[in-house]
Amino acid sequence: MYKKSLFFFIIIFIVICFVQPGITFSSVVKKGSKTFIVDRLGEHWNVTQAASIGFKPDRFQYGIGRNAFTTLDNSNLSRSTSLVSSNLRVIGVADDSEAHAYSVRKLARHEIANTILGSKAIAVGY
Repeated sequence: MYKKSLFFFIIIFIVICFVQPGITFSSVVKKGSKTFIVDRLGEHWNVTQAASIGFKPDRFQYGIGRNAFTTLDNSNLSRSTSLVSSNLRVIGVADDSEAHAYSVRKLARHEIANTILGSKAIAVGY
């Protein structure tokens, strides 16, 4: 009897804590020639290109959402290489006139760096 009561208590606890009214599961929406996934907060994400190359939008999984972490910005970057270890792991990106290198250790904490490379805005992710 005790095990049965405990089982039902756990089920009720899970339902109360994790099922929130008003939040629906994400869905796929077609608008004209475009395909969007709509997340649980109602935001539309254009996945037309992914669908065109064979990805199935109804099988996409959703992350933690927009603005959920702080990006690495240019104020954390330096042009000096004097204190950089020769075995530091970096992710590099370059165009015709400029190159940037981002420490994997810093990107692991921030996940993404927003910057300008040449005259283009770019995002470097890890």
